[in-house]
Amino acid sequence: MRRSKPPPRKPEKRLRVNDAIRAREVRVIDDEGRQLGVLTVEEALRQAQARSLDLIEVAPQAEPPVCRIMDYGKFRFEQRKKERESQKKSRQIELKTIRVRPNTDDHDIDFKARHARKFLGGGHKVKFNVIFRGPEMRHTEIGRRQLQLFTEKCADIADVDQSVRMEARNMTLILAPRPEVVERAMAEKRAAGEGHERHDEAEGQDAQGGGEAVQDHGDGAAAPQEAWEEPPAVGEVPEAQAEPPPAR
Repeated sequence: MRRSKPPPRKPEKRLRVNDAIRAREVRVIDDEGRQLGVLTVEEALRQAQARSLDLIEVAPQAEPPVCRIMDYGKFRFEQRKKERESQKKSRQIELKTIRVRPNTDDHDIDFKARHARKFLGGGHKVKFNVIFRGPEMRHTEIGRRQLQLFTEKCADIADVDQSVRMEARNMTLILAPRPEVVERAMAEKRAAGEGHERHDEAEGQDAQGGGEAVQDHGDGAAAPQEAWEEPPAVGEVPEAQAEPPPAR
């Protein structure tokens, strides 16, 4: 069985921020959405630093480029959230392929059927190929029996999408997951996406905080740091354990 390759990831679009902006002049929009006009990069950076925010080049193709004054960590969190929302709306159903030969035994059929059920449970279609070679073409009934076994082993979660047919020396069958199986798979993916959102939101809050954690004793005062003391040398007795001198 050959595993299908995952779709290639789109390269992440990197935006220029703060000192990485190369243009001499930019059109600036502040954190409240107001147009500040065309400013030099130095003046735009001063405007951003005065608000303790970042200068982000959001439209580098414009003339002059458009920059926004906002928190970069919050901006990246919102961008990732929008990307996940768009992925939720698009259903990506892949066609998985499982190949067998007429001499494949029942044990291997069971093994491949378990893989097919895993694919179908994930909301994907599965195409079964029985590959015939040479004189095996005289025994196509073996291939039909194998495809019938796959259909029976997946009958509770899948329906026949394309019935058995011959394609050159291959006998094929396509099973599609039932609608309730697809909905369950989509719900699991949405739940996993929400878990990633909560993780990213926590990271965004950490990025906005940016400070070091200080232990609080309850009265508002920070915990004092313990002083490190050098251990006594070998044979030396600490002062607290030293014996008093004998009385004269």
